[in-house]
Amino acid sequence: METSWLSDGKSTAVALTFDVDAEVGVLSLGEKYADHAMTMTHQAFGPDVGVPRILGILADMEVPATFYFPGWVAERRPDLVAQVAQAGHEIAHHSYSHVPASSMTEDEERRDFERALDVFKDIGVPVYGHRAGLWEASWRTASLVAEHGLMYDSSMMNDDRPYHVPTEQGAIVELPPHWSLDDWEQYAFLPAPQIGSVLENPLNVLAMWKHELDAMRRHGCLFMLTNHPFLTGRPGRAEALRSLIEYGKSCGDVEFLTCVEIAERSRADASLATRPLRKPEIEPGLFPSS
Repeated sequence: METSWLSDGKSTAVALTFDVDAEVGVLSLGEKYADHAMTMTHQAFGPDVGVPRILGILADMEVPATFYFPGWVAERRPDLVAQVAQAGHEIAHHSYSHVPASSMTEDEERRDFERALDVFKDIGVPVYGHRAGLWEASWRTASLVAEHGLMYDSSMMNDDRPYHVPTEQGAIVELPPHWSLDDWEQYAFLPAPQIGSVLENPLNVLAMWKHELDAMRRHGCLFMLTNHPFLTGRPGRAEALRSLIEYGKSCGDVEFLTCVEIAERSRADASLATRPLRKPEIEPGLFPSS
């Protein structure tokens, strides 16, 4: 009997994921922002207030989630990492510095990746998956994930179902996200650095995400929701998240799983696509060089 990444009778899986970027969500754009007290406190709202509020909603709704911690944040807030893990949620690797891997050399990416692994090891929490800072993985990232024995990555976007990624260090599972299911595009606003221009009504966001969930139920997709506690942790947005979870649970054919649970099932599902990662070959002089 074939193993499926979806349970019998279920049309889609929902992965509720929270990127606990805190201060490095901005510091990765420039260390000068450490001097901006408003900006830093805006980011600190995530771990200080947003994560506890979200944990309360998840407990009320009795659903699991995956929390992606940059190592820098985990190192400074090990008690928060432990609190999330003790509540039954998955802890996952979100780089150390949140600096995009696409902007690093091979040695820089390796040092950043391994430094985060050391933090999680010191805290005593296992990690099974990875998400690149800003989702900006390099062409090397998947091999690095496989080399260090992690099961999955969640940074690439060339499918809306899980898929297999072969690498020279072994195969991993990719759990693809997308900007349409990211609260950053809806709620992010800061004057320094200048981010966003319009703060969306949470009820409009809820309607969009419910529609996307219905479409994914029809097409058998992975509903990979990416939220940031410094954004979705605000009360009106947190209640929109609660309403989305309530709606998903009411559908009857939706299951809520952690990323590692989806990856474990997907690894055994031979019907899922295999998509090697290949950098396009570029004809010299055809495209602008800068």
